[in-house]
Amino acid sequence: MPAATRTFVSFAWRHPSTWVEGSSRLWRRSLRFRTVLVTLALTALAILVACVWMALAIQDDLFQSRRDEVLDDARRAAAAAQSTLDSAEVQGDRVRLQNLLRGVGGDITRQSSSDRIAVLRADTEPLSIAPQNFTSQGFDEDILSEGLRERVQSQQSSQWWQSVSLQDASGPSVPGIVVGQQLLVPEVGAYELYLAYDLAAASQTLGFVQSTLWIVGIVLVVLIGGISWFVLRSVATPIAEAAETSERLAAGELQVRLPVRGEDELATLGRSFNAMADSIQAQILELADLSLVQQRFVSDVSHELRTPLTTIRLAADILNDRRESFDPAAARAAELLHAQVQRFETMLGDLLEISRYDAGSVQLEREPTSLAHLAEDIIAEMEQLAEQHGSDVRLVAPGGYTPVEMDARRVRRIVRNLLGNAIEHGEGRPIVVTVDSNSTAVAIGVRDNGLGMSPADAQRVFDRFWRADPSRKRSIGGTGLGLSIALGDARLHGGTIAVWSEAGRGSHFVLTLPRQPGGTIEAPPLRAEPDAEADALEALGLTQPIGAVPGAAAVSTTFPAGSPPPDASSDAARFGGTT
Repeated sequence: MPAATRTFVSFAWRHPSTWVEGSSRLWRRSLRFRTVLVTLALTALAILVACVWMALAIQDDLFQSRRDEVLDDARRAAAAAQSTLDSAEVQGDRVRLQNLLRGVGGDITRQSSSDRIAVLRADTEPLSIAPQNFTSQGFDEDILSEGLRERVQSQQSSQWWQSVSLQDASGPSVPGIVVGQQLLVPEVGAYELYLAYDLAAASQTLGFVQSTLWIVGIVLVVLIGGISWFVLRSVATPIAEAAETSERLAAGELQVRLPVRGEDELATLGRSFNAMADSIQAQILELADLSLVQQRFVSDVSHELRTPLTTIRLAADILNDRRESFDPAAARAAELLHAQVQRFETMLGDLLEISRYDAGSVQLEREPTSLAHLAEDIIAEMEQLAEQHGSDVRLVAPGGYTPVEMDARRVRRIVRNLLGNAIEHGEGRPIVVTVDSNSTAVAIGVRDNGLGMSPADAQRVFDRFWRADPSRKRSIGGTGLGLSIALGDARLHGGTIAVWSEAGRGSHFVLTLPRQPGGTIEAPPLRAEPDAEADALEALGLTQPIGAVPGAAAVSTTFPAGSPPPDASSDAARFGGTT
């Protein structure tokens, strides 16, 4: 079952309170659901308009047909009654006139389809021979409006009608029509003739037609929705398969392919996709082979060079130790040879390390280590180098004393590299090393106030063998691989190295490591942006230096005023950890 169908089925059985959220999620994620919903909405709207229009048209046609039938029936009955009245001889006899009028009423009942008849005298002047008004059973004079009676009384030859509500014998009222016109009774004058016709049969027919229309409309909406769903399924299922196959291909499963069925456009798409996947697989395998050859070459060359390099180094050490007995030119040559052999040996070690990263064969040797204490040791190690460059290295450590599982050797290498670069490019200005932690991570930042870099250079600072200023002389003797290796070490720990730099304002590198192996870093304890350490100090009230780190005269550690230096237990208390 496709993922979209599974999502729709699971959504349909949820509690109604989650339907809105589920519908919104389906609308965003499922093309089939969105298309079917739009199709159903437009179809329902079209059918609604069509059904309403047809119902109104049928209603008008039924009413007009029934009205014309009623008017013809009333006209024929009235004409027959008038003919009977015209041929009668009453000779002024009141009884004869009364019997004549009743007989006419009976004839109208027999000749028309209505049994609701009323014959009312139009003239209100009293006349002794005038017959009394005649009203059949079931005719209610209250249905006659004043307007209808005025029109019937005012025009002798015209026929008038009005829609009314008639009381059915069973109780409920039914729609009807009352038709009125004049009858001339001999020797008496005008009488009003009213015939009431019920439209119950037409109303029932109209109700049947309307209910049929609505049922047919609902069935059509359901059928169109089902047809749209299955049609879209035939199109959306291959698309979903293509998307799933693309994800698996992107995840590294280079052998996956789309199933090809038939010869239509979707089959053409499948064949094109498979051809593309074949090409990508071939190119990736070729590149992987080239990369493997390159890694083996670098590793083999680096390893094979170690034996002759060891011999060259021994000779260089001997020459360097005896350079005082040489003439000045030879002594300088021996000194340069010794320095470059050392640099060459360092570069070989870095190349071997890089080849291990590329081959994915690096393994971490974790042990509980305090990042703050590690930073103190490295600052003490590089004290002499800092003094040579005239840099004052200061340690600010409000946190980071709780031991964290890490590969201490690799983290030392990262911090040593960052601090060495800060001393190299710090222009003799103060360097601040900040260590802090929170509940999910520990971090160390190295901030110098030296040359700095442009944003474009900062983006390339971790590239292999890249230098921001190739013409600048290095006094430490780096190989151009230090930051690249440092970034690899950080990623092996699941951490990051962030950098901020600006020309003339210096640089700030921040290493962030998770507290637990494989853990996530919810928020970094330090920011790489400028003044991050100042903000942290101000927030914690860290303003008063308390003495130097043992063995490092150029280093001062800053803690809260009036409090002893923190240790592992105090750092654990801040975040609920254990020492």
